[in-house]
Amino acid sequence: MSNIKSKRIAILTSGGDAPGMNAAIRAVVLAAHHYHIDVIGFYHGYNGLICAESIDQAKLIELSDINSIIHRGGTFLKSARCAQMQTEDGLKQAAKTLKDKNIAALIVVGGDGSFNGLLALKNYWHGQLIGIPGTIDNDLDGTDFTIGFATAVNTAIEAIDKIRDTADAFERIFLVEVMGRHSGHITFNVGIACGAEHVLSFENFSVAEQASKLKILATEIKDAQQNRHSSYIIVIAENLWPGGAIELTKKLKQLAGIDCTACVLGHIQRGGSPVPKDRLLATKMGVAAVQAIVAGENHIMIAEQNSATCYVQLEQAVKHRKVVNQQLIDAQTNILALTAQNQY
Repeated sequence: MSNIKSKRIAILTSGGDAPGMNAAIRAVVLAAHHYHIDVIGFYHGYNGLICAESIDQAKLIELSDINSIIHRGGTFLKSARCAQMQTEDGLKQAAKTLKDKNIAALIVVGGDGSFNGLLALKNYWHGQLIGIPGTIDNDLDGTDFTIGFATAVNTAIEAIDKIRDTADAFERIFLVEVMGRHSGHITFNVGIACGAEHVLSFENFSVAEQASKLKILATEIKDAQQNRHSSYIIVIAENLWPGGAIELTKKLKQLAGIDCTACVLGHIQRGGSPVPKDRLLATKMGVAAVQAIVAGENHIMIAEQNSATCYVQLEQAVKHRKVVNQQLIDAQTNILALTAQNQY
C-alpha cells in the first residue's frame, strides 16, 4: 500500500481532446477526496508542467470545481501538444515541477503521444505514472474502448444520417471523411451503423492498389445508380486516400464522369456532450486510477476489457497492434456484396 495519503497527486489532459475527459477528471477528484488526497490540476497538458514556474499553470482542484462538468465536452484543464516533452530539457523541467510541488503521482488523460511522454518522464522522475486512455481514435492496445470513441461515433452517425436525407432526395453520391488518424475503428463502426454502401479504411485498402480500387469503386457506383436509383454513401478514413475525400471525388469525376460530393466531418467529432457510455467509462477509469495509485501501481494505463477495469503496462498500450474487429470488416464485405447484387 502506497503512502500516497500524506502527499498530493496531479492530473492533466494532453493531446487531442475527447468527450469524457471532464468526466474522468471529476472521477479522479471525487475518488481522491474519498482517500483524503489533494489533486493538483495542470493546465494545457504537459506545457503546464514545463511552464509552471513562469506562468501559474497549476491549481488545487476543489469539489466545487467539478460540479456540473460530467456532461461537458472538451476539458476544463485545457489540452495541448508539447514538443518540449521530446527534449531532455523539457523532461527535466517537468520532473522538477513535480518534485517542487511535492507530487507523488501523475495521471495523464490522453492518447499514445501523451503516454509516450509518460514513458519518457519516468527516466527523470520516480513518482507513480498512470495513464487514462482518452482519445476518439480507440487505437490504444489493451483496452476495448477509449474515452471519447463512443461519442465520436455517435456524432458522425448523426451527421451522416442528415447527409443521407439530402442524398436520397437527389439520388446523389457522397464521400464522407471521418477521423481516426491511422485507425479504422471509427470508420467501420460509423459506416456500418449508417448503412453506408461502401467503407474505405486502412483494413481494406492500400495505396499500392489505388488505381484498381478506383476502377472497382467507379463500377460499383455506376451499377448502383443504374439499378437502384438511390443515394450512395461512402465512408472514408482520414489519411487514407492521398488528398483525402476531396481528391477522391476529383478522381472519380476524371475517371468515370461520376459527380459526387465530399463532406469532411473533421473536428466536430471531437466536440459535444459525451454520450452515457463515455461518461460511465470515464468515471470507472478515473476511480480506478486513484485506486491504482493507492495500491502502489506504476507505469500503467487503466483499461477496460470485457466490461471490467484492469491495468496494462504503458509500453504495451502504445504498440499499435490493436485492429478493427474482423467481424465488422466481414459484415461490411457481405453488405457490399449484397448491395452489388441488389438483394435487399
